[in-house]
Amino acid sequence: MKTSEAKKVLETALLCAQEPLSLFMLRKLFIEDGQAIGGIGPDSIRWMLEELRRDWSERGVQLVALSTGWRFQSKPEMKPFLDRMNPEKPPKYSRATLETLAIIAYRQPVTRGDIEEIRGVVVNSQTIKMLEERGWIEEVGHRDVVGRPALLATTRKFLDDLGLSSLAELPPLQEIAKGELVEEALLQMQAAGLPDNPAADESGQAQATSPQPADALPDGVAQP
Repeated sequence: MKTSEAKKVLETALLCAQEPLSLFMLRKLFIEDGQAIGGIGPDSIRWMLEELRRDWSERGVQLVALSTGWRFQSKPEMKPFLDRMNPEKPPKYSRATLETLAIIAYRQPVTRGDIEEIRGVVVNSQTIKMLEERGWIEEVGHRDVVGRPALLATTRKFLDDLGLSSLAELPPLQEIAKGELVEEALLQMQAAGLPDNPAADESGQAQATSPQPADALPDGVAQP
């Protein structure tokens, strides 16, 4: 199989896929009777993926590598135009929800108690449940202390939805004073593309007061 034909196969598969395609899945395109067609292996596929990325670099759609694989997606500057075709607004998340998500993303793995200590308020159980149902966080173990509280961390889907391939791509927070951690982490979540509705809490009611996490923040900021 010629390289041009193989690139066309990769391009077609990626354009038609509903989810990011891993290198393992893409290799299946070139396996017949247990053998690689034309000697096309992982290295060849990686090279062709980079070629496709360059081929599409000047278009409104780009090929990106995410945590779970490769996919085509529109460039950020195309969003205002695409939104005109679908004026329905995506669901907005409360400030409390995004604060919780930001803390998990930047300090993971954390327990619910850790989140409450940092935010200075009790975490609504529905907030954790909603983030789990959204597929953005999951339990990854238990802390070896009395009660063995669950440890929470973000998922690969969280990275995919933010267009990231790893946690290392989250903007660093090491230069931030401890009293500004929650606010800055929240801003980073918004900048990454997650919607916000700071005027509402988990139940959709207006907040009477703002969270006061500054005094409860532990020293230091863990790296993602």
